[in-house]
Amino acid sequence: MTTRTATARYEGTGKKGQGWISTQSGTLRDQRYGFGTRFGDEPGTNPEELIAAAHAGCFTMALSFALAREGVTDGKLETTAKVTIEQEGESFRITRSDLELTTEVPGVDEERLRSLAGDAKANCPVSKLLKAEMALTVNVGALTA
Repeated sequence: MTTRTATARYEGTGKKGQGWISTQSGTLRDQRYGFGTRFGDEPGTNPEELIAAAHAGCFTMALSFALAREGVTDGKLETTAKVTIEQEGESFRITRSDLELTTEVPGVDEERLRSLAGDAKANCPVSKLLKAEMALTVNVGALTA
């Protein structure tokens, strides 16, 4: 079993607050996020962008492993994920993640490639997470900076 972590901090509240996201690997270190990066065009990241990156990466890797199992040794895969967030009453909900795959895979017919891609979409870990049950642990107390 492998566990990866990320940390989000938010100071202030609502639209006037600002936050920072860091990942265990250090790829993101105190990357700025907030209302302006999420719903506007301010520099920084946002949860939906990170989910899109995770979904595109996970799906593409799952498909590459499926192709390897088929004996394919060469090819190029590029996936764009578009994650949509919509307002529902007073809150928001991620309503979809659309994947768009562009490929160059010699020796694999289109029907087989579509079948493998469909299986990768249904079974990559991030696709499964987007349908998963989730747990929450709340620790109340002083935060350390």
